[in-house]
Amino acid sequence: MNINETIFHFFYNLAHQSAYLDGLIIFFAVYFSYLVILSAFLFLLFHREALASLKPFAEFKKKYREIVLVFFSGGLAWIVAKILKTLIHADRPFIALSNVRSLFTETGSAFPSGHATFFMGLAVALFFIDKKIGYLFMFFALILSLARIIAGVHFPVDILGGFILGSLVSASVAYFAKNI
Repeated sequence: MNINETIFHFFYNLAHQSAYLDGLIIFFAVYFSYLVILSAFLFLLFHREALASLKPFAEFKKKYREIVLVFFSGGLAWIVAKILKTLIHADRPFIALSNVRSLFTETGSAFPSGHATFFMGLAVALFFIDKKIGYLFMFFALILSLARIIAGVHFPVDILGGFILGSLVSASVAYFAKNI
C-alpha cells in the first residue's frame, strides 16, 4: 500500500460508521458546495458599501469586475481540470480498491478533483481581494475535499492536484487581470 492509499484509508474509515455521520459527509461532499458559491457571491456583492460611496457607479464597476474575475478564475480552473481528466485517466477509489464502497457515485476520471480545483481557484481569487476571506474559503475547500475523500470518491493525490491546479490558474488570472 502506498502513501496515497494509506492516507485515503485513514479518512475513508470514518465512512459507514453511522447513518448520521454518512449523511453529514454527503452534505459536505455534495451540497456544501452550493452554500460556498452563494457565500462567495454574497461576499463579493456586499463587502464594499456602494451606497455610501460618492461614486456608486465606479463602485458597482469594481464589484462587477471582482465577481467576474473570481468566478472566471474558478471556472477556468475547472475547465483545465476537465481537460486534464480526459488526458490522465485515474480511477476513483471505489473502482481501484475492491474494499471501498463510496457513499455516492461519481463518474469519470478522478485526477485532478474538479471540486478541489474549482473551490481552491475560487478561494485564491478571493484571497487577492480579502486575505481573511480567502483563508476562510480555502478552509471551505479543504472541508469539502476531505469529505470527498471520506466518501470514497477521491484519493488524496486527486485533491492535492486540484488544489495546486486551482491555485496556479487563479494566481495566473489575477496576474493577467492586474496587468491589463
